[in-house]
Amino acid sequence: MKISKHFKWEAIILADLVSMVIGIPMVYLLLNDSISLPVQTMIGIPSIYFIVHIMLGFFFIAPFLSIDKMEWILDFGHSMGIKMTQMSPGEGIFTENYSFNSKQISHEIDIADLLGREEVELDDEKALNQISDQSVLVTGAGGSIGSEICRQIIKFSPRYLYLLGHGENSIYLIYQELRNLNLQHTEIIPVIADVQNKEYIETLMLKYQPDIVYHAAAHKHVPLMEANPTEAVKNNVFGTLNVAMAAKKANVGVFVMLSTDKANNPSGVMGATKRIAEMIVTGLNEEGHTIFTAVRFGNVLGSRGSVIPLFKRQIQAGGPVTVTDFNMRRFFMTIPEASRLVIQAGAYAKGGEIFILDMGEEVYIVDLAKKMIKLSGFTEDEIEIKEMGIRPGEKLYEELLLTDETIGEKVDDKIFVGRIQNMPLENILSFINRLDISGTNNSELRKRLVEYVHRNLQDS
Repeated sequence: MKISKHFKWEAIILADLVSMVIGIPMVYLLLNDSISLPVQTMIGIPSIYFIVHIMLGFFFIAPFLSIDKMEWILDFGHSMGIKMTQMSPGEGIFTENYSFNSKQISHEIDIADLLGREEVELDDEKALNQISDQSVLVTGAGGSIGSEICRQIIKFSPRYLYLLGHGENSIYLIYQELRNLNLQHTEIIPVIADVQNKEYIETLMLKYQPDIVYHAAAHKHVPLMEANPTEAVKNNVFGTLNVAMAAKKANVGVFVMLSTDKANNPSGVMGATKRIAEMIVTGLNEEGHTIFTAVRFGNVLGSRGSVIPLFKRQIQAGGPVTVTDFNMRRFFMTIPEASRLVIQAGAYAKGGEIFILDMGEEVYIVDLAKKMIKLSGFTEDEIEIKEMGIRPGEKLYEELLLTDETIGEKVDDKIFVGRIQNMPLENILSFINRLDISGTNNSELRKRLVEYVHRNLQDS
């Protein structure tokens, strides 16, 4: 099908209008799909700043703009009836003999664009001073965040990096990825182990004697943990206790636990077990050599089990995109951001703190769905958004701090310390030891976990 002269001029007018409004020069590239005809006509002077591709009614935008400007262009194009999507230009885009390859069309969305704020960067110097030439162990190293922590850590040349996880395939993948970097200074050791195995975790900790432990192993899926509270307790509570106690026995220098905003005023199993895990970690800090600290952050964009992969699959299938409640909102951060925060916390930690990231404003899940639909090149008329109803254990919104907690000092521009109400370790261990997880039904176990957290919040 050949591009009509009429469409050609409409496209040029549209590109001129976009250029005029945002003030960025463009290249106009008109394409058609006829094999017997030349594949492109180029008009204008190539610009390294921004490229617009127009093909059979599609407007492909190279991703060199801020999210606000890109959204404006997408809205503008859709209002004129032109279907929009993104494209990443390959090498040779500015050459005279460049020809279009459909494989270059990308429907990938830059996760950072969905945040609505600038990403938090790592204080490299502080992290370097702490990690360089040290022995570092990461639990849950095969997970979305655990593996990214390993990628970030490796940049600072630790002497040893232990990748601990119970999933052999995920540990193998991150091990191969890091080993292929051909690093001279760092020895990478994959370790298959389950944090629920108290004796083995203690044996490993005493054997490897790490200087720093990042505890990322946890069950995090809210509805699944609500349906399986016994497993949540075994992994999130007893698993954390096992790793933390082993670290204390091995005289680890710094222990950093990954927590969640769902630990704040929890209404369900996952949040309650993570709050109890926080209590364990901060309680252990009261005596001994090891500095214990925790890091709270919101939902992680793009992690396994997050809404982003789900929305992507639903959009690719033509919809509908399913949202639990149109009023549900969450704090969000990217996987690299979460990982940087964890590393930063270890560098700032003095002991007993819970670090919290300034994540900006909460984001409505339905707005996230709309933005993803738009950035994927569709309109809401083409991809339906369907409300499914809130699930057990979920809240409409999350809180960064518990009701009576306040913000403490800021350790840098985007990270602050919450004044968290810590509990005596004896109190926590007494409750944990009384938990009969094998002899208690799910409903009763859920009730006991949530009530314990709220009761101790009131009594402290």
